[in-house]
Amino acid sequence: MKRRTLFKAATGSLLLASQSAVPAVKRMFPMEGAQRGNLYDLLGKLPPRNRKVGAKLVSTEDRGTYMLEKLVLDLNGEELAPAYFAKPKGQSTDGVIEKRPAVLFNHSHGGGYTIGKTEFIEGREYMGKPPYAEFLTSLGFNALCFDAWIFGERSGRAELDMFKDMIWHGRVLWGMMVYDALKAVDYLHTRPDVDTTRLATVGMSMGSSTAQWVGALDPRLKVVVDICCLTDWHTLVEVGGLKGHGIYYYVPDLLNHFTTSQMNAMIAPRAHLSLAGTQDQLTPLAGLDKVDAELKKVYADAGHPEQWKLLRYDVGHQETPAMREEIRKWLLEKL
Repeated sequence: MKRRTLFKAATGSLLLASQSAVPAVKRMFPMEGAQRGNLYDLLGKLPPRNRKVGAKLVSTEDRGTYMLEKLVLDLNGEELAPAYFAKPKGQSTDGVIEKRPAVLFNHSHGGGYTIGKTEFIEGREYMGKPPYAEFLTSLGFNALCFDAWIFGERSGRAELDMFKDMIWHGRVLWGMMVYDALKAVDYLHTRPDVDTTRLATVGMSMGSSTAQWVGALDPRLKVVVDICCLTDWHTLVEVGGLKGHGIYYYVPDLLNHFTTSQMNAMIAPRAHLSLAGTQDQLTPLAGLDKVDAELKKVYADAGHPEQWKLLRYDVGHQETPAMREEIRKWLLEKL
């Protein structure tokens, strides 16, 4: 959906969610030193971190094994984000709403600009089955997925054009994508049916990168699962692999300040499962070795070596049934 059309559809009917659960900027980055804030600062000019989020319920659908809400979220104040919220059936007993853990599912890229959040309910050819809305609700979790910038109902403008336009205005496309994901976590904090002490984020490919960045920047997330995009940035340069990732992926000045391991270390000691294919050109093997060794040390030094796990499979850029089973076990154990 085009930007102007989307705003018109929601004019005067957007319901602002409660601000009480949304942390202020200073509280968002209390961390060890100022590293979290430094990483956030690299994402370009962003809307205020503590601005209110808004939500409009468009429809509710019975999907057989779960209920699906279609929403329009105001995450950034500039372009609305259509979203799906999936929840197990029977969350209310005698009028009392049961709070459940919730998973922010980040959709992939795959060149499917018109797909976006549809991946959440229909899946993709390179992902395991069933689709994640069905899978996560079958485990007893709520789950949220929204259209990222230039995808789904927000598609229409070319990725490269959007990237160039934002750069001219001091903005970074990836920064705006990550910002929206952080605000989606804020939205989860406003829902009465979400146990905000038990939040996770999951994604494959571009969604894997989102999970890592949001996990690093937001300590409210208890569990991170990334599938097929644990890319060591410096190794990617060394092996000539830059062409494999879309332009959205590149953040100005990033490599002068952080390595992939240093960013992911901000997730520690929270639970982090990473799954990779040994034939995947987007995640060079030497880089996987480097990140794995460095994060093993980080988690061991934190006293929780069991909270980090990298599993490798003899496949390319795809999620296998074996990966999905490990994700199931990880989420049930850690969340």
